[in-house]
Amino acid sequence: MGLITPWNLPLYLLTWKIAPAIAFGNAVVCKPSELTPLTAHMLCEVLNEAGVPKGVVNMVFGTGPRAGQAIVEHPEVKAISFTGGTQTGRHLAITAAPLFKKISLELGGKNPNIIFADANFESAVQTSVRSSFLNQGEICLCGSRIYVEKSIFEKFTAAFVQAVSKFKVGDPADPQTSMGALVSASHLEKVDSYVKIAVADGGRILYGGKRAALPAPLDGGHYYEPTILVDVPHRSRVIQEEIFGPVVTLTPFENEEEALRLANEPQYGLAASVWTQNLSRAHRMARKLESGIVWVNGWMLRDLRVPFGGVKASGIGREGGDWSYDFYTETKDICIQIEGSP
Repeated sequence: MGLITPWNLPLYLLTWKIAPAIAFGNAVVCKPSELTPLTAHMLCEVLNEAGVPKGVVNMVFGTGPRAGQAIVEHPEVKAISFTGGTQTGRHLAITAAPLFKKISLELGGKNPNIIFADANFESAVQTSVRSSFLNQGEICLCGSRIYVEKSIFEKFTAAFVQAVSKFKVGDPADPQTSMGALVSASHLEKVDSYVKIAVADGGRILYGGKRAALPAPLDGGHYYEPTILVDVPHRSRVIQEEIFGPVVTLTPFENEEEALRLANEPQYGLAASVWTQNLSRAHRMARKLESGIVWVNGWMLRDLRVPFGGVKASGIGREGGDWSYDFYTETKDICIQIEGSP
């Protein structure tokens, strides 16, 4: 099995793939992100100490075009489990398809967080703050598009800005820190470029919108302020494309139909959150949202036994529990004719 993982949750995502793969009898060749190799190296040491036989878990360090491509193309690699960007996933699928390899692709997300007027207001605000900026927004499940029913939009926006204004950006080793640094200088520039696009498209910055000014020795780090945008046109790249950083848009909606239309418009379909006390509405929204995961009145409620994955440009396939068993094994039908039987 070829396992290719990203930089944002490097140890978690690597073990999430390795564990079921080897539990079901496979050897694996893993390629962690070139930006976060250290945890993968440390995991190798742990596996050696645990007595995992040599050759069962193999770690290849390198870039995607070299190391990743070699794994995908290798004839002895029968299946590929990939977590990462949609563009890379598209290239991987093109490479693997004529080789008839099984693939599982968990790709990008641009997840909607839909808040109706009858929601538990405090819970919706506090959880939306967390779902927007946890891990600096560098999680594929973050709710980067927040849609709020028009009757409570101003109230929610004010409470959301107030909560975010209490964030402390700085040293992640400090218990008081809310957000640390982005992964790299190039990623910081990408995040900042989207904020500039939002303003150019007519959007307004309610909070943040620039590199965080920190004292030495953190002043050279890739720190960015949590950023809240409003009045961004819905066809703007800022709403349609994955930013993967601490940037969220707030958009009002009139009714359930409009909320669904806005939520389903982008190409992605990984996760969504719906906030309402109306159970019938929650079921209707969950059925109609084009998303692999729907949380009602919560976010990041994860059980590793349930199916995980997206639809549309957020990927194909599911892993977790029985779905990992299906992916990391092959089903074979064996029929024995008993001599003398009809």
